[in-house]
Amino acid sequence: MKLVELKGIIFVDGGVCAAKGFKANGVQCGLAHKPLGEMAEANAAANNAVPAAKKKNDLALIVADKECSAAAVYTTNKVKGAPILVTKEHLRNGKARAVIVNSVNANTCNPDGVEKATKMCQLAAKTLGINENDVIVASTGVIGQVLPIEPIEKAMDELAGGLTYDGNKRALEAIMTTDTQEKEIAVQFELGGKTCTMGGMLKGSGMIHPNMATTLTFITTDADISPEMMQRALDDIIKVTLNRVSVDGDTSTNDMVCIMASGDAGNKCVTEENSEFEKFRHALYGILMNLARKMARDGEGATKLVECAVRGADTDEIAEKVAKSVIGSSLIKAMIFGEDANAGRIYCAVGYADANFDISKVDIEMASSGGVIPLGRQGNVIEFSEELAKKILQDEEIQILVSMGDGKGRAIAWGCDLTYDYVKINGDYRS
Repeated sequence: MKLVELKGIIFVDGGVCAAKGFKANGVQCGLAHKPLGEMAEANAAANNAVPAAKKKNDLALIVADKECSAAAVYTTNKVKGAPILVTKEHLRNGKARAVIVNSVNANTCNPDGVEKATKMCQLAAKTLGINENDVIVASTGVIGQVLPIEPIEKAMDELAGGLTYDGNKRALEAIMTTDTQEKEIAVQFELGGKTCTMGGMLKGSGMIHPNMATTLTFITTDADISPEMMQRALDDIIKVTLNRVSVDGDTSTNDMVCIMASGDAGNKCVTEENSEFEKFRHALYGILMNLARKMARDGEGATKLVECAVRGADTDEIAEKVAKSVIGSSLIKAMIFGEDANAGRIYCAVGYADANFDISKVDIEMASSGGVIPLGRQGNVIEFSEELAKKILQDEEIQILVSMGDGKGRAIAWGCDLTYDYVKINGDYRS
């Protein structure tokens, strides 16, 4: 999938290891089980991707050479995984140095969950020789199964011993569950005349819905920025990137996005809202917007990326609600999969958005590399070429364009089609 380029940032390789001062590693500690491999293969087949090996990495570590400024956002689900509760406590001071994360088991809805999450931090801290409160912990996988700590404990020496400045791919593999495509990105940008680098990796394929975070995402940067300003930037950018993705309408219990900044780039520390802060936000947007698109394209069983762009609304908030309503519609997702340009379904989804607007001003178009076609004008479906519509819908990236009038409000949201394979993948997720 092609990355969306932005002015002022340059794409580079390296993921979470691209920034100065960060190492990573991933190992197979024994948490992976057979159904995980079967799900990955099913999702890979649906996406025409290479099937993931059954015996994949399931434990990852990201470590900074020194203490970093840190910030995070978390799921708004009332049920929160134990790792989130522990990480929230550890990040109260806005500092961190390492991330330990496992896949396969979410460590959620377990009476010993906090104990196990804390133990993971203690194991990482002891092996690395750092304070356990400087460790971020995360888990993803099956909810409601007790997390065995013994395999993690036995793997710590191998995990820490294999840390390298180019270990991003091993770490990325370890956080993937039903993902079939790698989701990582890194960019360079300038702050105060210094070249800064920011990189990130993301896991997310199912249980994806716009309700804060919607994934496990880890970002590193060598820019120098205070924890307070980094938190402010993250809070802002999440709202217009990962919080605008929907695959299936489910918001996970373990969603987390965290970022660590080492300051190794040598720029003057960003401590207030100024032009340097805006440059940092811009780079963060480039990272999270492209990761959001990657996540939507790799939705469980998905064959197409769907982008809804809304303009002309009275406010950005109205535009956002409409965009989310469209990409969250199961009928529209099924329509995209079936390559059937049913414009009435789009108007229907626009109409039940929880916002006030005049539907008689709403125009709808659909676009892809195959062309652009008007489907509706002033709230009414119009005649269109079924042949051209079919050609447009055969592409892997589809745009639904909604014009709501002459207002200045606009928003973009991302989703995917709904296929038979989504049910196959999730029908036996646990068993």
